Amino acid sequence: GDFSADGQAFQQGYQLWSDFTNSHGGLLGRPVQLDIVSDASSPDQVQTNYQTLITVHKDELIFGPFSTLLTKPSSVIANRYGYALVEGAGGGPSVFTQGLNNVFDVSLPVANNLNSFSQYILSLPASQRPTSVAYATEDDPFTQPQIDTVRKLFEAGGIKTASYQVYPAETTDYNPIADKIIASNAQVVVVGTLLPDVSAFILRFKQQHFNPQALIATAGPDQGTDFLKAIGGAPSAEAIMVPNGWYPGSNNPGNADMVKAYIAKYGGTADGISSDVAEAFSVGQVVTQAVTKNNSLDQSKLIAELHSGDTFQTVQGPVKFDSTGQNTAAQAYLFQWQNGSFVPVYPPSATGAVKPEFPKPNWP
Repeated sequence: GDFSADGQAFQQGYQLWSDFTNSHGGLLGRPVQLDIVSDASSPDQVQTNYQTLITVHKDELIFGPFSTLLTKPSSVIANRYGYALVEGAGGGPSVFTQGLNNVFDVSLPVANNLNSFSQYILSLPASQRPTSVAYATEDDPFTQPQIDTVRKLFEAGGIKTASYQVYPAETTDYNPIADKIIASNAQVVVVGTLLPDVSAFILRFKQQHFNPQALIATAGPDQGTDFLKAIGGAPSAEAIMVPNGWYPGSNNPGNADMVKAYIAKYGGTADGISSDVAEAFSVGQVVTQAVTKNNSLDQSKLIAELHSGDTFQTVQGPVKFDSTGQNTAAQAYLFQWQNGSFVPVYPPSATGAVKPEFPKPNWP
């Protein structure tokens, strides 16, 4: 379905965790066996899937799917049967306002994703600071909260909205949306996207020779090689930004080993690894630590441990859940493609951070 690229990257992350766990004696001394099914990116199918995994397959642990859209209904099914749903890509606010106590997101809370971008832009000297922004977002519980939050921050900082669009998630022709952004002549473009739509926007911007000073997407540019292929190669990615909670060069526990294992199993380079892989791997790390501490696969004990206030260590950094299941210890980073590499640029204190490239050069 629509999330197939991300879903496959998540499967890789879960597989790497399984491989690592089994090579280190398994979970509670038992080998891990993955039971992966396709949800076709459908909220209806994902509910059927989780009910089947729990009641028919009788799996002892369940991990989350990709996207807020699919995590929300699957968390309800998991709650019905008393299962903990630990996930890494369902950080939209609507997941955590359902009154459930069984859903836990190991990644950065979605609504805060673009805060680092607004902080960077607003920190620029007045003579360099952009004055207008165009926004476009899918009608999606992952993307739109980010766009609406950063829009408020920019408007409060005196940067005007040149254009604001919300389009259906089922959209397949993105050119009319891109053309409205182009017509606005905004200096900055902020788009709430996944890989298919941000790629289409970039191709249209290139075709029409529209060169904003900065371009950031909520997701897509973090997809590594898949992103570069979709937009015509690394030169076209130059200076494009994306927020995220992970990057290959971070010094978080187990990250270097995971990156090495990924390259050995799937090939490519560190810069080509999707952040989805790290999000999924982190899910496994948190569950391993909680289950090991409990010495039990009991779901009620697992939920209690995840709510205990303990801090878990992952390739994305520390994880500590609040009462709603959101990770309060997550760090928001800003990333940019520079000379074919995916590098951290903000905050400056991030390991390996380099100076942001601004303004963005013209398309090649």
